[in-house]
Parts: sequence; structure tokens; C-alpha cells
Amino acid sequence: MNTLFAAVFNSTNEIGFKGPTKSIDVKNDILYPVYFWAGIVAVIVIIIAGFFYVTSQGEAQNVVRAKNAILSAIIGLAIIMGAFVITKFVVGGL
Repeated sequence: MNTLFAAVFNSTNEIGFKGPTKSIDVKNDILYPVYFWAGIVAVIVIIIAGFFYVTSQGEAQNVVRAKNAILSAIIGLAIIMGAFVITKFVVGGL
């Protein structure tokens, strides 16, 4: 099978494969978008939990659930920000 393609195509450029144009930058291509989207999700969770807190009408179970969701989202946001700072420090220091 390989010899069939070798006979038909002389190089990989003829089939549209031009090879890698640049190497993957893990920090910019993977980590920063992950931090960004995780932060967006945490903010959305805080907004939704705040809405549930406001509309709980004083029911203890709903108030506790909303407070726990807000607290968890804030802790998650702090972890995301800490990971971002550590990444900036470690990669910037190398």
C-alpha cells in the first residue's frame, strides 16, 4: 500500500501536507486558553449561584446550596489564578 502512494505522489506537498510550520508552545497554545476558559466557567458559576441565592426566598436548604456553590467557585477561581501565576513565574524564569 505504501508503494502505491509512493508511486502516485512524489512528495507530501502534493497531497496538501506541508509539515509543521512551528512547534507547539505549551504555555500559549494549551495552558493559557485552559486557564481562560476555566476562569470563565468559574465566573458563570458564581453568577448562577448568586441568582439562586437571591431567588431562594430564605429557604435554608437553597441558601446553603447557593453559598456552597459560590464558595466552591471562588476557591476554584483562586486555584486557577494561582496556577496561572506559577506558570508565569516558572516559564518566565527559565
